[in-house]
Amino acid sequence: MSDIGGMLGGTSATQPATPEIQAIADQVKSQLEQKTKKKYPIFKAVEFKSQTVAGTNYFIKVQVGDNDFIHIRVFESLPQENRPVALHDYQTGKSRCDELDYF
Repeated sequence: MSDIGGMLGGTSATQPATPEIQAIADQVKSQLEQKTKKKYPIFKAVEFKSQTVAGTNYFIKVQVGDNDFIHIRVFESLPQENRPVALHDYQTGKSRCDELDYF
């Protein structure tokens, strides 16, 4: 019996963040600030994983303080859908050495 509700594609290996990943993180920063009710003067993407679904999930580790990190999950729909990227989930209270896992 197959698990249809499972992940369509596994996640990629963790990779260093690129300028494109920083731009994706920047696009959802205000959504994250609304959800956490905090402002982040530092918002630096450090590393990421991606997962191809009907679009792409990005799991991004973002530095928001000296040793304060947040993991965010951002969904980018297929280009033809012409939708903005969306913050789907986040995990606060992370450190630089915390593994970036699917959530």
